[in-house]
Amino acid sequence: MPQQLRILHCFRSPVGGIFRHVRDLTDAQVAAGHQVGIVCDSTTGGDHEARLFESIRPKLALGIRRTPMQRHIGLGDVTAGWRTYKIIKELQPDVLHGHGAKGGVYARVFGSLLRVSRSRVARLYSPHGGSLHYDSDTAVGRAFFGLERGMDRFMTDQLLFVSDYEQRTFEQKVGKPRAPSTLVYNGLRDQEFEPVRPSPDAADFLYIGMMRDLKGPDIFIDALALAEKTLQRPLTAEMVGDGDDVAKYKQQAEKLGFAGRIRFHPAMPARQAFALAKVIVVPSRAEAMPYIVLEALAAGMPMIATAVGGIPEIFGHGSRALIAVSPRDLADRMAEAKQDLQGFREAMPSAETLRARFGADVMAREIEAAYHAALQDKTLAH
Repeated sequence: MPQQLRILHCFRSPVGGIFRHVRDLTDAQVAAGHQVGIVCDSTTGGDHEARLFESIRPKLALGIRRTPMQRHIGLGDVTAGWRTYKIIKELQPDVLHGHGAKGGVYARVFGSLLRVSRSRVARLYSPHGGSLHYDSDTAVGRAFFGLERGMDRFMTDQLLFVSDYEQRTFEQKVGKPRAPSTLVYNGLRDQEFEPVRPSPDAADFLYIGMMRDLKGPDIFIDALALAEKTLQRPLTAEMVGDGDDVAKYKQQAEKLGFAGRIRFHPAMPARQAFALAKVIVVPSRAEAMPYIVLEALAAGMPMIATAVGGIPEIFGHGSRALIAVSPRDLADRMAEAKQDLQGFREAMPSAETLRARFGADVMAREIEAAYHAALQDKTLAH
């Protein structure tokens, strides 16, 4: 029987793709007989995330431990870091898997402190974009990439990338990894390939994601206005997601005359949101390998997405679905989709193609292999 591991996932914000990724991993790892736990921020996430936590809590032998973690580096990290370190030390994991920038720092720094005290713990890091979104020409970017280089050299046993784009970006901005690295695509569960049918009163377009500029809700609203001018008829849209900037986007929509034609909703299950509209739009300015794209395609939904990060790896370069990060480009593609919805639907990747490359079972198996490879490193203390 394979060795049972104590696996602890550490990340900051329990929303969006990182949280989805961790939930998928915990499900697979628990099913494989491992003891699993989560450490994350207690100040982010709403009712939707609270329900998700409650659904997985009974499965997690190491529990769910939430403590305040600030988004940006600052003096608050001293207190937050100390609280997090005490939690991790108490749980004594064999594998400490950090996700995102803050989770990656905490997992590797605190895993290294445990190693100093002769604990046998493997330190793994999945960037999920994170600090790699910064510009290497800025002081902040240079500082983050310097920190990444130091931790890669001295505090990392395995790097796990979710897209070829992310791996190439790491090499360009940080340098060729010293630690062993593996490309493991995000995975979909079998039930996610059941088609979703739009409701009878479905809107024309759907934005679903975090309400922050990085994800492009402002681009979506501006493009909708431009598409209306092209088509010479009104369009409707649904916007689903939480974030501090919701009020700003509502104000933008009202200013452009969309009162009543763009409806805003709090975060909800993705497949429930898909039924609200006929076409999904992902207007992100930056991504690593977004789950929402994979989920929507598996559900049989036609999509428009910006050609950023790992998104072209899903569709294939030159796909009709891909656009530049531009309200004008998005508006033109919206008008095209509105005029030829069936043709647009037929241009999406097939379910068979998605299953072959993006399976949850494949993802979990490859990540577990990375855990065991890290634990077999002779530099691990015993």
